[in-house]
Amino acid sequence: MPEKRDPIVFELFKNAIFSIADEMALTVFRTTYSGVLKDNMDYSTGFADADGKLVAQGLTLPGHLGSVPTAMQAIMRHYQDDMQPGDVFIMNDPFDGGMHLPDIFVFKPLYHEGRRLAFACTVCHHSDVGGRVAGSNASDSTEIYAEGLRIAPLKLYDRGTLNQTLMTIIEKNVRLPVQVFGDLRAQLAACHIAEKQFADLVEKYGPAQTVYYMNETIDYAERLTRAALEKLPDGEWSFEDWIDDDGIDYGKPIRLFVTLRKTGGHMLIDWTGTSPQVKGAINSTLSFTKAASYTGVRSVLPQGIPNNEGVFRAIEVICPPGTVGNGVLPAACAARGLTGFRMTDCMFGALAMMLPDKVKAAGDGGNTGISIGGYDADRKPFVYVDFTCGAWGARPWADGLDGNSHMFANMASHSIEVTEAEHPIQLLAYEFVPDKAGAGKYRGGVPFRRDYLFLEAEGVLQVRSDRRDHRPFGLYGGSPGRPSENYFNPETENRVLPGKFTMNVKRGDVLRHVLAGAGGWGDPLERDSAAVLKDVRNELLSPMKAQLDYGVVIDTARWMVDVAATEKHRVRIRAARAWRDVPKVQRHEPLPQA
Repeated sequence: MPEKRDPIVFELFKNAIFSIADEMALTVFRTTYSGVLKDNMDYSTGFADADGKLVAQGLTLPGHLGSVPTAMQAIMRHYQDDMQPGDVFIMNDPFDGGMHLPDIFVFKPLYHEGRRLAFACTVCHHSDVGGRVAGSNASDSTEIYAEGLRIAPLKLYDRGTLNQTLMTIIEKNVRLPVQVFGDLRAQLAACHIAEKQFADLVEKYGPAQTVYYMNETIDYAERLTRAALEKLPDGEWSFEDWIDDDGIDYGKPIRLFVTLRKTGGHMLIDWTGTSPQVKGAINSTLSFTKAASYTGVRSVLPQGIPNNEGVFRAIEVICPPGTVGNGVLPAACAARGLTGFRMTDCMFGALAMMLPDKVKAAGDGGNTGISIGGYDADRKPFVYVDFTCGAWGARPWADGLDGNSHMFANMASHSIEVTEAEHPIQLLAYEFVPDKAGAGKYRGGVPFRRDYLFLEAEGVLQVRSDRRDHRPFGLYGGSPGRPSENYFNPETENRVLPGKFTMNVKRGDVLRHVLAGAGGWGDPLERDSAAVLKDVRNELLSPMKAQLDYGVVIDTARWMVDVAATEKHRVRIRAARAWRDVPKVQRHEPLPQA
C-alpha cells in the first residue's frame, strides 16, 4: 500500500475507473437489440470492488444505479464463498435484491492471479420477460406471479460454462427470446470490456495499489458528501404527495410521505407514513426507494462528487416493509417506476423547504409507460415498450425544461422513424401542448402529446400514467401543472381513458396520451411580461391564459404587451386573491378566474 496518497495518481486512477463504467454503457448502447435499450437507453452500468461496494457509475440512470448496491448485496449473500474466475451472475427477483422483473442484473467478478478484485455490473430493462401482458410491466397485475419470469440470484456462467438449463427456461418463457438473448449478450459484452480494461489498469498500478485506490475513491466520495451535508441547515422537514390510484382501486389515492432529518454530515430519509402496499403493480422495492432518495439528495449537493457507495454511507433510508415503497410478497411491482419517480418529486417537496433557492417544483409525474404487444398474421410476436416523460418543474432561477426526461430517468426519446420501421405503429402526433405548464415567476416545463395509431389486426395496449387527480405541485406561489390525459380514438369517439389500464386494440385504433404539465415556481404576477409574450408567440401559452394566469394582456393585432392594461389587471388580481403569505407548496390554482 502507498504510505501517502499521491493526489495526481489518485485523480488519474479515479477518472480511469469511471471511464471503464462509461465505456460499458457505450458498449450496451452499440450492441443491444431492443428499442427500450438502444432508443430509450433504459439501462445502467457500474463497477464494484471485491466486496460488492459500488466504486463507479456509468453515464446512465440514477434509478438503476442507486439500486446496484442492494443487488450486489444479494449476490454476496448467496455466493460470497462460491465464486471462481469465469463466473457470471444473473438476477431480477424484486424480493432478493432486484427492482422489477424486466430489470435483469448481470454481474461478473474480475480476477487477477486467482484473487477477486472487482465486479463489472450491468442492469438492463428487457422488453419482455413473460407474464400476462406483453412488455411485462402492466400496472393492473395484482401479484408478482403474473408479471413474468422471476430469476433468483443464479450463475449464468459457472467457471466459463454457460448454464444452458437457465437459458432454456428463459427462452421458453419470454415472447422475444432472440431480442432478450441479444440484450443479455450486450450486457455480457459490457462486462467483457470492463474485464479487459480493468486488467490493463491492474497491470499499470499493480493489484495492491488498485485495491487501495478503489477504496480511496469510495472514501473520497464519502468525505465530500459529508462535508457538503455539513454546509446544509440542520433540522427536520416533511412532505406529503399522492398517487392517484393503483389501477385496481380507481379513485383511491395512495399517500407518499417523507421526513428528512439532517444532522451534521448525515441525513436520514424516513418514508414512515407512506401508504401500505397496494393491489396494483406500482409497489416499489426498497432498493428503488433508496435510489429515489439518493437522487433527491444528490441533486442539491455540489457537482464533482463521485456517485458511489461513499455517497450512500452518508444518507440513511428507512421505509417500513409492507408499504408501497417497500413491498413484500406477493406484491406486484412491474409498474413500480411510477412510484419511484413520484418519490423523487416528493423528496424535492421536502428539500424545497430546506433549500428554497435550490429545488425545483414537481415535474410531469415521472415517465408514462406505454406497451403494445401482439402477433402478426404469421403469429410472430411483437412488443413495443416506450417510456415517455418531458417536463421539469420550474426552478427558483429559471423556467422548467421542456421535452426533457425526468432527472430520475435520464432516458432518451424513441426515434419516430425507428419505431414505425420496427413495429406496427404509426405516430400521428408528437408535439408540445399549450396551456398545460404551471404558471409562476418561472413557469413549469411544457408537456407534449403523442398519438399512436395501431396498424396490426389486434393487440393489447397497456398504459401506466398518473397526475390526473393530484397534479404536479408548484412552489412558493407557483401554480400546479395541468393534469395528464388519455383518449381513445380522439377524432371519432374521443373516449376518455383512465390513467392506468390494459385493453384490447385493433387496426385503426388511436391512443392519445398527453403528459401532465410541470409545476411553476414563484408568484406568476412577477413573471417578466416579455417572457409571457414569448411563450404566446411560440404557441406554448394562449393569450387568454396569459391574461388569466399572469395578468398579462396581449395585443394580438400587433403581438405586443399592452403595458397599461397589464398593470391594471395585475393590481385587480392581487386584490382579489388576498394572499397574506406566499404558500410554500401550491396544489391548486393560485389565480382566480378572470
